[in-house]
Amino acid sequence: MSKSKCTYILAPIFVAFFVLFGTKPINAQEVDDESEFNYDQNSAKGPINWGKIKEEWGGCNTGIMQSPIDISGDRMVRIISHPQTPNYKPAHALLKNRGHDIQIQWLDDAGSLSINGTEYCLRYAHWHSPSEHTYNGKRYALELHLVHKATDPVVENKIAVIGVFYKTGQPDPFLSKLTTNITSMARKKDDQRSLGPVDPKEVQICSRRYYRYMGSLTVPPCTEGVIWTINKKVKTVSMEQVKLLRKVVHDYAEHNARPLQPLNSRRISLYGPESPIEL
Repeated sequence: MSKSKCTYILAPIFVAFFVLFGTKPINAQEVDDESEFNYDQNSAKGPINWGKIKEEWGGCNTGIMQSPIDISGDRMVRIISHPQTPNYKPAHALLKNRGHDIQIQWLDDAGSLSINGTEYCLRYAHWHSPSEHTYNGKRYALELHLVHKATDPVVENKIAVIGVFYKTGQPDPFLSKLTTNITSMARKKDDQRSLGPVDPKEVQICSRRYYRYMGSLTVPPCTEGVIWTINKKVKTVSMEQVKLLRKVVHDYAEHNARPLQPLNSRRISLYGPESPIEL
């Protein structure tokens, strides 16, 4: 029986990355040990100092394609396209409290996203509150990141992230299913829960319009070359759900959004059908 390119085993994946990419996987992997950095603007470990903490994190301070950014309407190129629909499917997953955020990690093949003919397999999802990206200066209550990694070793841009904005309103159904498990993990760094099969389609991220630009990871090592896709459609989340995500992480991470970074000469593209544009 043939296996999908997205099938992987949790432990050996790091060995495979070393064989294929040498030292690159270290720089392409978000840091899990939150004791090494924080979001306190006045701390020596805060965002302004991330690039000084470790040599391999230098890009956090010196990079020219850093994320997050403000998505401004007057700096966009509009591209007519069909809706982009990820090919997701249920797969076993873990819910993890990383101290600086709550993350879902899929252990099996959860499907993929195709960008310019390259397959990016879904690996993780985590939340930032408030949103890291802004739209014309507007910051939302919550932002979900779905992190994908390319399986092809010759692909230059190995990471693709889908970002979803949430404003306060009706509860988010996907988060509602996780409430009991998230609550039980309050202030317990490295605690995790087996969720059984989790269908990423339940996030309901499909949007007719989306923004795309080249950026970076928003936590150390701030690796650049990340393909960012930000859904134009804004979903809703209850204030209780936002407060829960803030309550269960460490105090300094109750607001776990990296400050905005300069756009520099980058282009932001707006993809969608040829019709009036509104957010």
